[in-house]
Amino acid sequence: MSEKDGTIRDRIDPLGDRLGAAFSTFEGPHTFGNSPQFWSAFLLVIAFAAIYPLVTNSYALLQTTGLLVWVFLSLSLTLIWGYAGIFSFGQTAFFGLGGYTFGVVGINLVDITGATTVALIAAVVVPALFAALLGYFMFYGRISGVYVAIITLAVTLILALLFSRTAGSEFAIGDAQLGGYNGMTGIPSIQLGGGPLVVELGPSGMYYFILILLVGGYLLARYVLQSDYGYIMIGIREAQERTEMFGYDIRRVKLQVFTVAGGIAGLSGALYASVGGFISPPVMGLAFAALPVIWVTVGGREALLGAILGTLGLRALENDLAASGSEFATLFLGGLLMIAVLVIPDGVIPTALRLWNKYTERGVGE
Repeated sequence: MSEKDGTIRDRIDPLGDRLGAAFSTFEGPHTFGNSPQFWSAFLLVIAFAAIYPLVTNSYALLQTTGLLVWVFLSLSLTLIWGYAGIFSFGQTAFFGLGGYTFGVVGINLVDITGATTVALIAAVVVPALFAALLGYFMFYGRISGVYVAIITLAVTLILALLFSRTAGSEFAIGDAQLGGYNGMTGIPSIQLGGGPLVVELGPSGMYYFILILLVGGYLLARYVLQSDYGYIMIGIREAQERTEMFGYDIRRVKLQVFTVAGGIAGLSGALYASVGGFISPPVMGLAFAALPVIWVTVGGREALLGAILGTLGLRALENDLAASGSEFATLFLGGLLMIAVLVIPDGVIPTALRLWNKYTERGVGE
């Protein structure tokens, strides 16, 4: 090695050490991407995302914002299925409930409070409480495995059916018309604050708001997964009977994770409703209920990054197929799901990262 190469390495290594130390809180055996190289790439992606509204047009920005709102739905499924081993087939129930709650509260209170802050909070709290109630009967009733999937799917379809039967002026909550199968319209955009201090988020503001929530939520999830609580979640996934024998109340932990995941899905629904100003019962239908399962499975259900990239990639692909007039988007996604289950059961992102780690370790060894 030349003297010049040694000088460059002397400069880079301390920088990598400082970067690794700064993000060490978010690193551990339960997450992928535990190296200075990963965090360097992470910061580059965040930097690009920050300048993205400045280098693109309004249509592309709106489309990207629409993609980001679905990521929270996938993250909610990853937390309970990928890390706690609870397969919920009904995350779209909380998604839809959050969207409708935001619409009802927002339409009725936006003129009074001047903002939709209360509506956004309610859109997280109401689905979380509903998830807590449902989870209490499931987990304290010792229901587990495929029966949880069946119950959550049944609840989703029931809610979709109920909301689709709300057509007519008599089905209204204050000034908010539920709209039946045609959906609720006139949902206000997100306006933060209250009274004289109100910040109305335009297209760029909405994009940055969702981006901040996503980055913050991702880092917070990594932090929790490396904590003692995260180890309990993994223990429940791997061997819940043994975890219970060690004295942990697995029913309480399941209920807590299920409740938080319901709130996150509700947040996703609220963002969806605010971006489009509309929500309808089909978002709680069978077709939509299967989508987050496909995104998470293909991306990697035991990786937060897999849920994020899988959702963004597959949702963008769905939009492109729909725009081109293709009627085979659902069949294509089903084929991807079969390939993922049979060929790469761990998902694309975890498999790719493991291969990359093996390649780099072999290179260092040589």
